[in-house]
Amino acid sequence: MRDYRIIEHPIIDFRRGRKVSFTYNGKIVEAYEGESVLAGLYAAGFRVFATSPQGDRLRGAFCMIGRCSSCLSRVNGIPNTRICIEPVRDGLVVESQNGIPDIPLASGENERVVEEVKEVDVLIVGAGPAGLKAAEVLGARGLRVLVTTDHFRAGGQLVKQTHKFFGDTTYYGGVRGFKIAEKLISNLSKNPNVEISTRTFVYGYFKEGFFGAEKIGERSVNLIVKARYVIVASGASERSLLFENNDLPGIMGAGGAQTLMNEYGVKPGEDALVIGSGNVGLIVAYQLLQAGVRVHGIAEVLREIGGWFVHAAKVRRHGVPIYTGHTIVRAEGKDRVEKAVISQVDRDFKPVPGTEKEFDVDLVLLAVGLQPNYSLLSQMGVLMKYLPEAGGLIPLRTKHMETSFRNVFVAGDLSGIEEATTAFIEGEIAAYTILEREGFADAIEKRGRILDYLWNEYRQSPVVQRSRDAKLKVTVSEEEMERLRR
Repeated sequence: MRDYRIIEHPIIDFRRGRKVSFTYNGKIVEAYEGESVLAGLYAAGFRVFATSPQGDRLRGAFCMIGRCSSCLSRVNGIPNTRICIEPVRDGLVVESQNGIPDIPLASGENERVVEEVKEVDVLIVGAGPAGLKAAEVLGARGLRVLVTTDHFRAGGQLVKQTHKFFGDTTYYGGVRGFKIAEKLISNLSKNPNVEISTRTFVYGYFKEGFFGAEKIGERSVNLIVKARYVIVASGASERSLLFENNDLPGIMGAGGAQTLMNEYGVKPGEDALVIGSGNVGLIVAYQLLQAGVRVHGIAEVLREIGGWFVHAAKVRRHGVPIYTGHTIVRAEGKDRVEKAVISQVDRDFKPVPGTEKEFDVDLVLLAVGLQPNYSLLSQMGVLMKYLPEAGGLIPLRTKHMETSFRNVFVAGDLSGIEEATTAFIEGEIAAYTILEREGFADAIEKRGRILDYLWNEYRQSPVVQRSRDAKLKVTVSEEEMERLRR
């Protein structure tokens, strides 16, 4: 069987762990420690991992971060396991699911009991750029911090970013994203005040004042987390797009492909078409080229390219055409993508008959926007506002990132889709607000300088004007927030 792992890469040196083996639908599959089950299967050539709830449509990988249902499988007898964030181990027994499985009753060894109570100063939900930066600031001042992530490794979207960041060196300008993650995680691992708890799902807030979390290991453990402050930095997940056969295996979120090729070193396909020319679409197109994937084009529904010129210039230098004023109308294939068809659109963004262009591809990447992961805040009753230009439902907050729930803060893409630089900054702002309330004399001055940089320098750039306008719509004064709380 062919191995789809990337051997040579111009940027990343893939250092794979010990070889392990597991079974998938009765077949022995070899993988490496540090890979997810899905990455190991993808590397071995598997492309279909589940079916629709009705059992009549095949499902392939889509998000690769545990936010969709495309890879739900049975692992060691446990159904609905998200194998994209399940680490491979020797001896795992993995089976695909057809339709909706029977859920076993909790009993015996499967029964989950509260085994641990954690009392911390700050709970941070999410271990991406916002959460890690906030933890760094708070941990350095001696506060006890618990950072949770449902992935088996920390870093969020940083671990899949191979490009160098722009901007101020204070926020890692000139450093590649995965290197930033390595630096932050290394710093935090040396701080005894900070614990990063991987494979941990924070699933709800309870009126008694604690958060429920589930730590997934060989045996699940329920946690009660009591925290005086909370920063929710749970990020965002990718949107899909409506077109014929949009659920065929091989239709994947752009971030899903980044996870495969940049985090695990696995080629997501051989021939690709990218839908969307924002920064994500342009960057992922270039990263596909780095991974040895042929990119046949980028389709953009608007009349102009949505991302930064420098990213567009790189892919164009490699001969990748960008079709503005085009959208995808259908994908074709029996059990996976074999062809994609795009067409021009009119002023109402409707396809124009007779303008179709066909591409023989096995991979269609959707870079059509992100949606904030707001479910925890919604369950808590945090006030939110619907802003399509910011990704959807966005929590109301003060300029200090505090929500309508006192001492609960937000940061990063959950607070409105923007660049990773903003996530770092917002994480710092939330952290310094907590430090102010803890009596640290310099917190107000440091926070003021960061706020000044964010609003009067970074967000003055025309390329982030849309994000700036959106953030202003959900930022309320301290006085207004007090009124809303009553």
